[in-house]
Amino acid sequence: MPTFHVVLRQAGPQFDRSRPLEEQSGWEEHARFMDALVQDGFIQLGGPLGDGRVVHVVQAGSEDDVRERLAADPWSGSHLLVDAVEPWTIRLDARRTG
Repeated sequence: MPTFHVVLRQAGPQFDRSRPLEEQSGWEEHARFMDALVQDGFIQLGGPLGDGRVVHVVQAGSEDDVRERLAADPWSGSHLLVDAVEPWTIRLDARRTG
């Protein structure tokens, strides 16, 4: 069974809240990095919560693995900071029935 983690990230010091996401500095590099994590199967779900935080559901062996992968994000430490990484056991999943 896969090991899932919930990752909470918040806006970092270089994130300009007055500008749309796509107009942030380094957006294209960040978007390519995140798209690659989805393609690799690392990120399963993700998106903004509306209060400056972002949530991701990732598949990884450990919290250290999660932090190591996200540290390579061009926005890591500048536009996004990791708040929490928590293991998550999925008990209910309508996407996988039968």
